[in-house]
Amino acid sequence: MKLQTPYYLIDKGALMRNLRVIERVREHSGAKALLALKCFATWSVFDLMREYMDGTTSSSLFEVRLGRETFGGETHAYSVAFADHEIDAVVANADKIIFNSIGQLERFADRAGALARGLRLNPGVSSSDFDLADPARPFSRLGEWDPEKIAPVVDELDGFMIHNNCENADFGLFDRMLGQIENRFGAFLSKVDWVSLGGGIHFTGEGYPLELFCERLKAFSQRFGVQVYLEPGEAAVTRSTTLEVTVLDTLHNGKDLAIVDSSTEAHMLDLLIYRQSAKVSPDKGPHRYMVCGKSCLAGDIFGEFSFEAPLKPGDRISINDAAGYTMVKKNWFNGVHMPSIVVRELDGSLRVAREFSFEDYKSSLS
Repeated sequence: MKLQTPYYLIDKGALMRNLRVIERVREHSGAKALLALKCFATWSVFDLMREYMDGTTSSSLFEVRLGRETFGGETHAYSVAFADHEIDAVVANADKIIFNSIGQLERFADRAGALARGLRLNPGVSSSDFDLADPARPFSRLGEWDPEKIAPVVDELDGFMIHNNCENADFGLFDRMLGQIENRFGAFLSKVDWVSLGGGIHFTGEGYPLELFCERLKAFSQRFGVQVYLEPGEAAVTRSTTLEVTVLDTLHNGKDLAIVDSSTEAHMLDLLIYRQSAKVSPDKGPHRYMVCGKSCLAGDIFGEFSFEAPLKPGDRISINDAAGYTMVKKNWFNGVHMPSIVVRELDGSLRVAREFSFEDYKSSLS
């Protein structure tokens, strides 16, 4: 099947590698796993993912609804701040609701009905080295940090959510931070039924010490008598998806440049936000190019990569690791054609799950 680029290509076979690791962690640790929709919400592959995960967790009303309607299982509702006009719909679509602050808990407690209630805790430490993504940054609005303020409301809670890992592939760091959480909030943890340790733990990465990870989770669960939840996003979809693009033009301006039919700002926004380079395999050969997007943004650059032969218009490039925080952030900047979403099924066949048109662009505006 010859497909028009650009498109995201989700490989279910590659996705399965992550899902089997998640299944192993669930079996050996007793933890439950919820897909973090803020990272990946492409529901056309939820038919596979729901077989290996327990449900979804969200950051907004729309994500709550998407999880309930397309994934099923447990549906956890969290938001930095719920609005008065949306709280009833959130409650109607969730199994658990997690409040970011004591103020939100007190404001909406009566409207939460019999729903299990949680509160986000901020332990004041994180694995992030990038201020923009650091939940423990100074003056953070993400969760409650003062034990003296938390103590009076513990009896109103069924659980806690703690999210302080960010692309953390270091088990030792995870272990140390969890120890700090135990020391700071241990008196509260034993009084609730469940604790979510959030996402950002890269336990599906190559060489991650899964046995130690599972033992640590199990020990935490047994110590406090709680059901542990994990919220994998990147860990669930890493290395499963490429962004397929085509070279449109080449030129030389001190470096060899190749312009492709895609855009970092529109299709892989995190590359710009976190000043990262895309990944291209095998990235070897004598011909070095800066691969650039087609938008008018001067810094619309995917990165510099090596190729076996000189690039020319019509050549295809596969940009790796294009699942997490891409499709959920794609936008219509410059009116650049939005990538289709294509799924490679387990039998190797390709299925076009969604194409986007001018009418989609037009209808997103007014």
